[in-house]
Amino acid sequence: MLDRNCTWPRRRAFITAATLLAAVALGLLRAAPAAAQTTSPAQSAQPNPDVRVTTNMGSFVIELRPNRAPLTVANFLRYVQTGFYTDTLIHRVVANFVIQGGGHESTAPYALKPTGPPVVNESGNGLENKRGTVGLARGIDPDSGTSQFYINLVDNPELDPLPTRWGYTVFGKVIQGMSVVQRIGLVPTGAFGPFKSEAPLKPVVIESVTLVTPLQPGTTPGSSAAPATPSATAAPSGQPAAPAAAPASAAGSSTESATTSGTGATSGTGSAGGTTGSNGSKTKTPPTPASPPGTPPPKP
Repeated sequence: MLDRNCTWPRRRAFITAATLLAAVALGLLRAAPAAAQTTSPAQSAQPNPDVRVTTNMGSFVIELRPNRAPLTVANFLRYVQTGFYTDTLIHRVVANFVIQGGGHESTAPYALKPTGPPVVNESGNGLENKRGTVGLARGIDPDSGTSQFYINLVDNPELDPLPTRWGYTVFGKVIQGMSVVQRIGLVPTGAFGPFKSEAPLKPVVIESVTLVTPLQPGTTPGSSAAPATPSATAAPSGQPAAPAAAPASAAGSSTESATTSGTGATSGTGSAGGTTGSNGSKTKTPPTPASPPGTPPPKP
């Protein structure tokens, strides 16, 4: 309260000072929630989960992106945490394109392992198929990816989505050991075991895939049970193949049967798109899995 004996100039000075103090206090009160909102996520943020892929040719680390591909990352981590990838093959190598694996056992007859249900296509997440990025292999059905993944050896924009067709979901990136990936991409390839082409002539084995960093909240996989065997009608995961001209399909497929013949696909047959096969052919055929066993691949 102002002293009655105060002169008007002094009262005005007091009023001005009080007004300024009130304005400063109000500004601080308004700024406090905003500051809390901007600092809270940073304080609670956790690093993206990393996984280490150990092969008989060396190891590399993949940083996963659950913020961009939550369903695909959760799907991949379920396979990691159940040990699914232990002793599986890098069964497809196309120089200057991709390497692909995570589906076939590493010992004869190099059979496909049973997988869980397919995951919804998340290719429109803004992540591009650049060199070193990791994507989910799938078949003709855009939503048919399961366990198999590929790593881009070069920039592959043809695997990205367009308004007229689906793409291939990128869900991570190699952040350590890209030189190992590049060495795998240069191994001699051809017909090996059940694979008609594009298979390393000396098996490249994924010995283990292990989690390096903790999971962010919300990305913890669900059940730890082993993946269920797919039904006879489910589209299995497999080789990268040429994307389709419309979102409902992708051009080309390859037979996943280890005994079915073909012209360039990984799981024992050729993938559509013109890949001719042996010794690191540079003809690009996008990652695609397989048609039902016994079904020949369609013409490019």
